[in-house]
Amino acid sequence: MRNFTYKNPTKILFGENQIQNLENEIPRDAKVLILYGGGSIKKNGVYDQVKEALKNHTTEEFGGIPANPEYAVLVEALKCIKEKEITYLLAVGGGSVIDGTKFLAAAALYPGEPWEILTKHVRTLEGQALPFASVLTLPATGSEMNSGYVISRRETKQKLSSGGPGLFPQFSILDPEVIRSIPRRQLINGLTDSYMHVMEQYITYPVGAMLQDRFAESILQTLQELAPKILAEEFDLVAAGDFMWCCTMALNGLIQQGVPGDWAVHAMGHELTAYFGIDHAVTLAIIAPSHYKYNLESKKEKLAQYAERAWGIKDGNTEEKALQGIQKMEEFFHSLGIKTKLSEHTPGFAGTAEKVEANFTNRGLLGIGEYKSLTPSDAKAIVEMSY
Repeated sequence: MRNFTYKNPTKILFGENQIQNLENEIPRDAKVLILYGGGSIKKNGVYDQVKEALKNHTTEEFGGIPANPEYAVLVEALKCIKEKEITYLLAVGGGSVIDGTKFLAAAALYPGEPWEILTKHVRTLEGQALPFASVLTLPATGSEMNSGYVISRRETKQKLSSGGPGLFPQFSILDPEVIRSIPRRQLINGLTDSYMHVMEQYITYPVGAMLQDRFAESILQTLQELAPKILAEEFDLVAAGDFMWCCTMALNGLIQQGVPGDWAVHAMGHELTAYFGIDHAVTLAIIAPSHYKYNLESKKEKLAQYAERAWGIKDGNTEEKALQGIQKMEEFFHSLGIKTKLSEHTPGFAGTAEKVEANFTNRGLLGIGEYKSLTPSDAKAIVEMSY
């Protein structure tokens, strides 16, 4: 296992009726901006719970943060923060709202042009952002307990990421009851997104991190077992709680300590979202099978271990097991109703691989993956395999 330093300061309030604790968690003298998305929180009762809990606080609101949080919308929210002299941000939503809030927390105190934070890879340190918290309404990204975020900019067709130790939520409320009202498509995305978060940290190469491997495998197995229950018509509160916690644990930093990370699937997937507007989780399911096949030689030991431990595959040599593991992963995505070829999602897929290659080259992404050895031409080949 590699050396590591691990600190996660986010406080988690998990379970039913936790939203009422907002009153005591946010300082009474704070001027709070409540941020949310398309308004679903006003239909499922979360908005009313938040407003009731903060009735003795000074609050403002900013709604309409879209999936794949859009820079132009966030600029408007930033104006509100400055005009209203906001001192505390509260994200009420899923990963997109929380990611947007992280960007706003950083941008509110950044001395330069906000987009520079992303293009110049500025890390936000402790004390360099407004304090913020979250009420999670859509499990998927783990943004409620980590310090990273991704922002889209439609006019330039870019989807860029940043973060830093100053961008952990002070606390996050996880009430599994909210899953009752989540549309099926978003549940599928949440299952897929969290699954691939684990895979990006797990399917690399062995470093003797036995416990980390077991942590990762347990999350994968739990998601595989939970998927039918989460997608069933009858709501299962116990399964919902396990699902919500899996999504958080998949990307709160714990399982990535002491091990290499890949994240090439995400890098390529972000391009597909930027070009075609395909859901982020779906792009991961499109790219992952080709990525693992293309890099079979360097990943086969962990892929074979994945096949054995996550799917119970015992027959075959290392390479054969690895290929069976990739097949089982793709079958899992199919069982969720996800089509895993780009051509099944858009008729305009021709030339996408060349665009990815050019964009990676232009942005200086000349070596990605756990070895930092995947070149833009490798990305081109992987995307072509995904057609």
